[in-house]
Amino acid sequence: MEGYRRLLETNERWVAERLGERPDFFTRLTGTQDPDFVWIGCADSRVPAETVTGCAPGELFVHRNVANQVVHTDLNMLTVVFYAVEQLRVRHVIVCGHYGCGGVKAAMSGQDFGLINRWLQNIKDCAERHQEELGRLPREEDRLRRLVELNVLEQVDHLAKMSVIQRAWKMEGRPWLHGWVYDMDTGRLSELVLRTATDLPHPVHRFDIPE
Repeated sequence: MEGYRRLLETNERWVAERLGERPDFFTRLTGTQDPDFVWIGCADSRVPAETVTGCAPGELFVHRNVANQVVHTDLNMLTVVFYAVEQLRVRHVIVCGHYGCGGVKAAMSGQDFGLINRWLQNIKDCAERHQEELGRLPREEDRLRRLVELNVLEQVDHLAKMSVIQRAWKMEGRPWLHGWVYDMDTGRLSELVLRTATDLPHPVHRFDIPE
């Protein structure tokens, strides 16, 4: 059997199981969506957002890219966050990295990856800013794990610098910003940071939001 056909057949079984549990499983989702959570995660196939969180369809609004980046020139990411915050009115935005991230490892390798270098530059910049801390760690594995965490922390900070986030903070006190990391060895999620409407960025990054 061709590999892709397995996916189609598995889908048929999944549909039958869901309908057996609840006949309106699909029709109840077709009219609108009302998720509480945005997930900005890594594109790595080993970290499926709904699977590791146990969420059902309709619960997560998902954006994924290499190494879970929040880049202010990424129109795709900006559109996802803007729509989720302004239109879906989500209450939580989660940036989730994972140990063993290939993007982080590639950024630290010094290897030339061509066009990909432009994306990895954001992680390299993060490593440079934290070189003193990373340099104190004796093992490369430890440095990579810590850079995964530092990268998550920086991406949450980037979210806090967005006007759409600050506007929602001022008007409604939402969303909460979460920085998580996933351990593929254990399957567990851990929270590294939580930022709310009281945790504004440096004044130079604050917008004058009218009442």
